[in-house]
Amino acid sequence: MSAPQFDVAVIGAGPAGSVASALLHKKGYKVCVLEKQHFPRFVIGESLLPHCMEMLEEAGFADAVRAEPSFQFKNGAAFSWGSRYTEFDFTEKFSDGPGTVYQVRRGIFDKILIDEAAKQGVEVRFGHGVTAFDNSGDFARLSVEADTGESYELTAKFVLDASGYGRVLPRLLDLETPSHLPPRQAHFTHIDDNITNPKFDRSKILITTHPQHRDVWIWLIPFGDNRCSIGVVGTPDVLAGESETVLKKFVYECPMLKEILDKAVWENDFPFRSIQGYSANVKSLHGKHFALLGNAAEFLDPVFSSGVTIALHSAKLAADLLAKQLEGNTVDWDAEFAKPLMIGVNAFRTYVDGWYDFRFQNVVYAPNRSPEISRMISSILAGYAWDTENPFVAKSEQRLSTLAALVGDLKIE
Repeated sequence: MSAPQFDVAVIGAGPAGSVASALLHKKGYKVCVLEKQHFPRFVIGESLLPHCMEMLEEAGFADAVRAEPSFQFKNGAAFSWGSRYTEFDFTEKFSDGPGTVYQVRRGIFDKILIDEAAKQGVEVRFGHGVTAFDNSGDFARLSVEADTGESYELTAKFVLDASGYGRVLPRLLDLETPSHLPPRQAHFTHIDDNITNPKFDRSKILITTHPQHRDVWIWLIPFGDNRCSIGVVGTPDVLAGESETVLKKFVYECPMLKEILDKAVWENDFPFRSIQGYSANVKSLHGKHFALLGNAAEFLDPVFSSGVTIALHSAKLAADLLAKQLEGNTVDWDAEFAKPLMIGVNAFRTYVDGWYDFRFQNVVYAPNRSPEISRMISSILAGYAWDTENPFVAKSEQRLSTLAALVGDLKIE
C-alpha cells in the first residue's frame, strides 16, 4: 500500500483550521488545508475573546492580527437593559492570560490567518471541497472536487475537520444530533455608526437585553473605522419578518441603543442578513483517523462570542495530541481531547442556558456585584472557560444557581 500523501489533511481554512495547520507544520508534519470557498469571504462571529490571543501567538499569527487597522481593540463586555448598564473589564479577571483582544471583520481576519499559515509552509488549496471520506483502511481517503471541475483522491494519516457551519464530516458520517437549545434566529448587518455619545465604550462589545422580551438581545460590535456589526437574536416566531424591518424595530425599542445610534447610517455596501437554526451538536468529537474542531462539532449560541474561542482551543488541543500520535505514542482521544474540550464548552453552555432562563442575566445586571465575583465572571466572558481553578468553571451550574438565588429575579428599571 502506498504511503499517504500528507500527515494531516485539514478541512476548512477558518481560524481553527489555520491554527491547527500552523501548529502541526511547526512540529515538522506535512499538512494540507482544503477549503471549498475562496477568501476573503463573509462569516459571522466578529467579537473575539482574549483567550484567543494565546493560540494566535503560539501559531505565529498575533503580530499580523495586531497590524490590521480595521480591527478594534477590545478589553471587555458591556450590558444594557432599560436604564441598567454594567460592564466587565477583562484585564480585571480571575484567570491568568491576556486581558485584551480585537473585534474583527471575519473576512479580513480569516484571510490573515490562513495567509500566515501558507507563508509558514502549509499547503492551502482554495476552491477544493471534500465530497466523501473513507477511514476503513490504514489511513484516511478524501474525495475532493475542485471548482475547476477537477476530482481527485487525497490521502492522509489523520483528518481534522475545521469546516465550521459546513460540518463536512458530521454530514458525511451521520454524526449530527439535535442541539438541546431551541432554534433561534438572528437578523444583522453592518452600519456606519457615527457614535459620539460618551456612554458607548468602543473598546467593549455591547450586549443589550430587549425591554419587553428578555430572551431577545442585540449585539453591537464596533470595528476600528466607524463601522459596527449589529444584530438581534431571538426565537423565529418573535423575529418573524423582513430582516431590515425587524432589526431596526428591536434596536430602536432599546433606550440606550436608540440614544447612541441617533446618527447611524444603515444604508451602505453591506446587506441585511439572517441566519437561523445555527446551534448544533454531534454524537462524537473523534473517530478513526479524524477529529472535529470548533463549529464543525458543536455551536452553542452567539451571546458570549464563544465560537472562535472554542474553535481555537479545540485546534490547540487536537494539534498537540495529534503530534504525539504521529510521533508513535499511544493517545486517548476521548480522555485527552474530547473530555478536556468539553470542560469549557459545558461551562459556556451553563451561562448560555442561564442567559435565556434569566438566571445569568439577573447576576449580570445585579447592582453592587462583589469585585471577587466580577473577576470570576469576567474570566468566563474573556474565554477562560477551561480554568478549573475558577469556581464558576469547576462548579458552573451550582455557582450560577446559588448566585442567581441570592440576587433574585430583577425587574427592568
